[in-house]
Amino acid sequence: METVLRAASMYLLLMVVIKIAGRRTLLEMTSFDLILLLIISEATQQALLGDDFSVTGASLTIITLIVLDILFGNLKSRFPRVEQLIDGGSLILVEDGKLLKGRAKKAGVDEGDIMLSARSTQGLERLDQIKFAILEKNGKISIIPRE
Repeated sequence: METVLRAASMYLLLMVVIKIAGRRTLLEMTSFDLILLLIISEATQQALLGDDFSVTGASLTIITLIVLDILFGNLKSRFPRVEQLIDGGSLILVEDGKLLKGRAKKAGVDEGDIMLSARSTQGLERLDQIKFAILEKNGKISIIPRE
C-alpha cells in the first residue's frame, strides 16, 4: 500500500509542478531544462521506490501511475472543467498584429518566441503580418497570417 501511495502522491505533485511551470516549459527545452528534467526524474524514481528495488515494487508503481493516468483521462473526457483545470485552454497572444502583452507575460512567452514560430511555420518576418498567434494546450504557438 505504501508503494501505491508514493506513486499517487508523486504523480499529483508532478502534475502541479508542471502546471505551475507552464506549457512553454514542456515544448521548448534548453540544455538546462534537459538537465533539470533528468535530475527530477532521478529524484522521482527514488521517491517512488524508496528502499524497495524489487520487481514487484516497480511493477506496482508502474501500474499505479498508469491507472492514475487513465482515471485522469476519463475525468477530463467526462468533465470539461477538469480538462480546463489540468490542461488549460488555448490563449490568443497576438491579435491583428498587436502583441497582447499581459497574456504573453502570463504565459511566459515573449515576442521573440512568437516570431520564431512565425518564421519557422509561415515564413513571416514582422508582427504586423500576423492575424493571430495562439498558444495551444500543448505549448505550441500556432500562427494565422494576415491575408
